[in-house]
Amino acid sequence: APGGTTDIMARTLQEPLSKALGQPVIVDNKAGAAGAIGTAQVAHAAPDGYTLVFGNNGPSAIVPLIQKDVGYDPIKDFAPVSLVSIAPMTLVVHPSVPVSTVRELIAYAKAQPNGLEYGTAGAGSFGHLATELFAKEAGVKLTHVPYKGQAPSTMGVLNGEVKMLLTTSSDTQDAAVRAGKLKLLAVSTAKPSPLMPGAPTIGESLPGFEVNVWFGILAPAGTPALVIDKLNSAIRQVLADPEIEKKFMGYGCIATASTPQEFAAMIAAEVPKWKSVVESQKITVQ
Repeated sequence: APGGTTDIMARTLQEPLSKALGQPVIVDNKAGAAGAIGTAQVAHAAPDGYTLVFGNNGPSAIVPLIQKDVGYDPIKDFAPVSLVSIAPMTLVVHPSVPVSTVRELIAYAKAQPNGLEYGTAGAGSFGHLATELFAKEAGVKLTHVPYKGQAPSTMGVLNGEVKMLLTTSSDTQDAAVRAGKLKLLAVSTAKPSPLMPGAPTIGESLPGFEVNVWFGILAPAGTPALVIDKLNSAIRQVLADPEIEKKFMGYGCIATASTPQEFAAMIAAEVPKWKSVVESQKITVQ
């Protein structure tokens, strides 16, 4: 959906990538089903390099584990082009939640008979799975409230419709934290993140907890290797620009390119990791 981290990064890459390729680049937002609608469209597009998807862990690896009729296979139906960035997730709560640490949040959640409501960018999104992993490790009951994208879910916690949110950072969220409209409790990385100076890690209260979001560009399966290589080269060129790196840091992301093979291996490793969470938490989509 417009306004989320994926959308903002895609639009940041739009002009410089167009110059590097000598072709106009158009960003076409396809919201819904945690990114699966747009991802499925690209899976069935012509494999000529002109239709790409800007994906992340959710639609590019996890959603098909939950939505059996999603319309694509995350491994067979795509040709990974390049990783674009890696980002920590931030755990924020509405000011009405009387906690200031992860330990206090866990204790508070355990005291709620009906569970604590949390928002996500959609059923099967990375935020959904990451929060369910948090619930599993913390031994708490949480109630899932899916939205149609990251920006709507951020507004949901700002408005108090949900009480907590585990997602990538955004300008809206950062501004809300500074204004006291949201409370930042922790980041999801194993070590403190330079992107969130002073923020503790979830792992300090929940030992071993670590999740990161990756973002990357994929083409339909069958796209010629020469085309993939040309796209990869252009992406690497753009991401090496210090100005792009600086902008990505402002979005709470670290610009990170890769080879197509490295990106493919990363996606392949995500599937079994999150399949265990889906099965243990009995996550389904109605």
